[in-house]
Amino acid sequence: MDIKFKPIEEQDLPAIKGIYDWYIENSTATFHTEPIGIDQLKEFLYLDHPWYNSYLIYSEKELAGYCFITNYKKRQAYDRTAEVTIYLKDEYCNKGIGKVALNYLEQRAKENGLKNLIGIIGGENSGSIALFEKCGYTKCAHFKNVGEKFNRVLDVVAYQKEIG
Repeated sequence: MDIKFKPIEEQDLPAIKGIYDWYIENSTATFHTEPIGIDQLKEFLYLDHPWYNSYLIYSEKELAGYCFITNYKKRQAYDRTAEVTIYLKDEYCNKGIGKVALNYLEQRAKENGLKNLIGIIGGENSGSIALFEKCGYTKCAHFKNVGEKFNRVLDVVAYQKEIG
């Protein structure tokens, strides 16, 4: 499997928005309920930041998705901790790409001096939960009935890994 990562640039944002919009409309992987604009996307997906990096994921030279490291909270005391996120096009799920992407993000985070990574996951997203557990993340929180989407009340879980 030939997986490559490319730093996200401004011109990549429409393609990323297309992937994210699919998740908004078809899943509980995100709790956005309406498509978002490019400016909103840039609020959590950083370009050219020294610690928080965003990447396109290519599988066999085809765009398979994107992944990123973003701030956990916008307060200086949390600067040692970041959130990691992966979104794959539906046809690229369950092929091992998520594990490669998560390992890649961990390496970048270590290089950037981060110490803790957190994955925030919709409680019914069993694929992402399994991925984080396989990669050594530990469940550290379970927020019950905190979101509502598709006329269902949903949980959110958090997984953490200390990397430094």
